[in-house]
Amino acid sequence: MITSSTIFIVSDIDNTLEQLLLTLPKHDTRIIRNTEDGKSEFLITHAQKAIKEAYLAASNTKYILICGSTLRIEAQNSLLKVLEEPPRNIVFIIITQSKSAILPTIFSRIPHKIMKEKKEIKECPLDLQRMDLRQIYEFLKLNQRISKNDAKELIESLLYKANKQKLNLNQKQLNSFSTALKLINLNSRPINVLTSVLLNLNYKNNKHSPYTNAHL
Repeated sequence: MITSSTIFIVSDIDNTLEQLLLTLPKHDTRIIRNTEDGKSEFLITHAQKAIKEAYLAASNTKYILICGSTLRIEAQNSLLKVLEEPPRNIVFIIITQSKSAILPTIFSRIPHKIMKEKKEIKECPLDLQRMDLRQIYEFLKLNQRISKNDAKELIESLLYKANKQKLNLNQKQLNSFSTALKLINLNSRPINVLTSVLLNLNYKNNKHSPYTNAHL
């Protein structure tokens, strides 16, 4: 039995939800998710429902399940206080499909469990510490017709490379990865999203580049 708030990173939200519900008390479990038109994005309205539910008194442990393949940044920000200091007898369970979908401010405060099959992340060939605009241009040119799924994998590999190279990313940069994945899920052009992520990394981490200040 789950006794404290937890983040579950899973391959299939519906399947995980089904399995979890078998272990949780039916009358003390609330599911907050987007069921409109088959969408799975967790919005500010859903966050407000979760907060309202959390502050309804509960004599027994009450489980509030927050589900979404993507979670709006403003929705997560509104949840931050109640997640940090949940009311008595309240346990939050966040179910999503990617670590990058969760804001670092939340991810660093709540234990997580990865329940999806591990896949090998291809390392991005770019040297993020030394790349300049010319290298970014050439890289984007090679990937200008990249598919939606391949773009998502590339964004994950960029985050992996940034961690491997121990880049000192700020909050805005960290948020840019989850925002990028959300935009791709919303059918933004993958090449445009990749361009934004790479320029943001270049601007913050490569200030010594002669290209940076001249073009950004």
